[in-house]
Amino acid sequence: MREKRKIDKVLVVEGRDDTANLKRFYDVETYETRGSAINQEDIERLKVLQEKRGLIIFTDPDFQGERIRKIIMAQIPEAEHAFIQRSEGQPKSKSKGHSLGIEHADFEALELALALAGESRSKSEGFIELELADLQSFELVMGKESRRRREYLCRELRIGYTNGKQLLKRLNLFGISRDKIADTMKNYMNHE
Repeated sequence: MREKRKIDKVLVVEGRDDTANLKRFYDVETYETRGSAINQEDIERLKVLQEKRGLIIFTDPDFQGERIRKIIMAQIPEAEHAFIQRSEGQPKSKSKGHSLGIEHADFEALELALALAGESRSKSEGFIELELADLQSFELVMGKESRRRREYLCRELRIGYTNGKQLLKRLNLFGISRDKIADTMKNYMNHE
């Protein structure tokens, strides 16, 4: 058995099964939101944890997980984010039901998501924020293939899927440059 890597920041997850899975692989502390039940008390506690330890938001790749992430982002924009793909969060056996989440992810998926959180995504000096016209130029919004192109981009950048309106915010949040989008989208046609 491998030695558990220590993660100093607090991981914000939805429930105890997510915590249990993470603790199988890491020496980590989590803050559980109890599913979608996040409230203002939770936000105040998370603000304190962000100040003292730093946070990594690691919610499930589904509607409720994205809802929780948005609530926290609005109040604590400096928190870091980790994402798994929907396919990585699916249960390995039918007996686990139809849930989708961190609790089902294997070590490789968790490791990649956590490796990409934080410093590797921080905005570089001289970062120029993207505008809607940038998304239009890559056909990520307002086009016939826009949804599929967004799905591809978000999957390749491991930033979690989002709609066109939220994509601009998320790309700017992570400091993803126009050049990085261009490099990623070069492979879109080859991917089909």
